[in-house]
Amino acid sequence: MRIDSHQHLWRYDPRKYAWINDEMKALQRDYLPEDLERNLREARLDGSVAVQARQDVEETNWLLEMARLHPFIRGVVGWAPLVDPAVIGVLERMTTDRRLRGVRHVLQDEADDAYMLRDDFNRGVAALRRFGLVYDVLIYPRHLKRALALVDRHPDQPFVLDHAGKPVIRGKVFDEIWARGIRALAERPQVTCKLSGLVTEVRDRDWTRPLLEPYVDLVLEAFGPHRVMIGTDWPVCLLRCSYAEWVATAEGLLAGLSEAERGAVWGQTASRVYGL
Repeated sequence: MRIDSHQHLWRYDPRKYAWINDEMKALQRDYLPEDLERNLREARLDGSVAVQARQDVEETNWLLEMARLHPFIRGVVGWAPLVDPAVIGVLERMTTDRRLRGVRHVLQDEADDAYMLRDDFNRGVAALRRFGLVYDVLIYPRHLKRALALVDRHPDQPFVLDHAGKPVIRGKVFDEIWARGIRALAERPQVTCKLSGLVTEVRDRDWTRPLLEPYVDLVLEAFGPHRVMIGTDWPVCLLRCSYAEWVATAEGLLAGLSEAERGAVWGQTASRVYGL
């Protein structure tokens, strides 16, 4: 089973999706299951994991409704108020729908880089295990040391690193700060990694497959293919490439793996980790 482990859906409202600015005009429209289904079919993918793009329970409930109506959405990574003392009750209500497979907070946008180390946030993360939920980690390379401290506080909690930790990708300079952090994080067996969102981290005017190769190779070396999953980050990827173009690029980047290893990256890891 081939799974897109990371994509988004929304009914566009500029007030609710304020992060979509005027430099992202391609995203200033609705992206709905009908659009996703067409892309999945053309790319020969069997399903996807829909990930939150807004920090409220309302959007998570809507994503779960879309998943109920469209079974090719195999799971949802939603948002929950992890710092709220009443988060247990919220999670109890949300997990009555077993399509909720994980939770994400947009740590990369917090003004305090140490937000993830707050005691109230960690109490919320600790509650996820009780409900069988994964925590998706969305950070920049500067956060990787703190992310290491976060996952070390929760040795039995499954974590998924989104977008391979968002390296700064340039043609002439390799992101060594990112590489050191990734190698350290990969030593923690409860962490898996998504190969997603890489094209939008390229700082050069153009991106190429060879430009991405050293980053993909390092992730595969550090985590091993059985702890790596492919995602498209659609529709955000449209800022730099089409859905089909990223899937074709990923197929080329993974061509050197064995059949079993490609099977893991293209779906088995996501299915296992999220319990799809």
